[in-house]
Amino acid sequence: MTDLTRRKFTGLAGASLAAAATTPLYAPAVLGQAKAKPKLVVLGGGPGGATVARYVNREAAGAIDVTMIEPTRNYTTCFFSNIYVGGYRSFQSITHNYDKVRKEGVRIVPTRASAIDRDKKQVMVGKQSIPYDRLVMAPGIDLKWDSVPGYSEAASQTMPHAWKPGAQTQLLVRRLNALRDGALIVMVAPPNPYRCPPGPYERISMFAHVLKAKGHKKSKIIIVDYKPGFSKQPLFIEGWERHYPGMIEWQDPKMHGGIKGVNPKTNEVITDLATYKAQLVNVIPAQTAGQIALSANLADKSGFCPIDPANMKSKMDANIFVIGDASIAGEMPKSAFSANSQAKVVAMVVRGELTGAKTFPARYSNTCWSLIETDDNIKIGGAYEAQAGIIKASSTFVSKPGEPADIRKQNYQESVDWYRGIVSDMFG
Repeated sequence: MTDLTRRKFTGLAGASLAAAATTPLYAPAVLGQAKAKPKLVVLGGGPGGATVARYVNREAAGAIDVTMIEPTRNYTTCFFSNIYVGGYRSFQSITHNYDKVRKEGVRIVPTRASAIDRDKKQVMVGKQSIPYDRLVMAPGIDLKWDSVPGYSEAASQTMPHAWKPGAQTQLLVRRLNALRDGALIVMVAPPNPYRCPPGPYERISMFAHVLKAKGHKKSKIIIVDYKPGFSKQPLFIEGWERHYPGMIEWQDPKMHGGIKGVNPKTNEVITDLATYKAQLVNVIPAQTAGQIALSANLADKSGFCPIDPANMKSKMDANIFVIGDASIAGEMPKSAFSANSQAKVVAMVVRGELTGAKTFPARYSNTCWSLIETDDNIKIGGAYEAQAGIIKASSTFVSKPGEPADIRKQNYQESVDWYRGIVSDMFG
């Protein structure tokens, strides 16, 4: 090599090294290999959202970037909160954190989403935007405060709803435990559709259990209901008559003649039949999908979100899935079990669409257990699939009146085992 050629080579090499120092290593423009991972954003860290986030993160083995937006750092489950009301569990036992989820590699944004830009495929969190290829909406429910005349968010500090768990549940328990014999409890039960159809009536059972355990002989519980009937009604009525004779009275609209409203200042519930001045009023208002789903125009006139029954995709946006209480899931009830089942279907579909993984026809399931008294637990449930444009039950089951005590006791143990399993799905 001549001196001129050697000098030219050295200069070119130096220029190349200088360029390399200012160019990102493995830049896509250079090697074409550093393709960005597809992005899944999950809004809500409950039984639906947290399950989707964990399942996709684990089963995609790092091929999908998973972000979960959940403002609650310590999540108290609504399911089993009635068991806490009855004194069978501690508040700590139904409260969990996302430490393991974070360690597994799910990015958690601990704040509330402010908006969804469906055109740009972004979730807004304050001034920050989080892009997605697929978005899973699991925002749960919001309460229609004005559905009961006289009720409001401020009134819930006097007449707790406890239908969103946490501080409200603790307030309800404090009020319940402070009652003296002869107290009157009045529940305003919600209209359909609402979260956990048997839930209000299990809660009534737990009220009665606490009063009975304290030796109350004169206390009374009245339910004024917007509905003409309710889930597992014959089983609850049978249980109330057996365990709490004369303590619980359920009033349907024909009996009370209409719920005119409540007065938080006087703790009164007003119906056409009577005005009840109670020592504890539990108001459970009508419900809608979480506000973020409404503001993103994912709901219809019902206030809940229509979905494709084959995959839980929003009928308003093919890049968005809606699961759990916010969705219109046909014959599936709004329950934690349902949300968890739907989440597993969605996790499979998301992996299939974003990574090419194999998918299978959707199969859903649900079971709802309700505790009436110690070791007396009733259940209802079924298997579901997409049929004729909705999610329909392919098989169902329900406890029978007069069942042997060992079956009812076994039901309760099943519910405890299920709680342990779903908590593992959500929090690791």
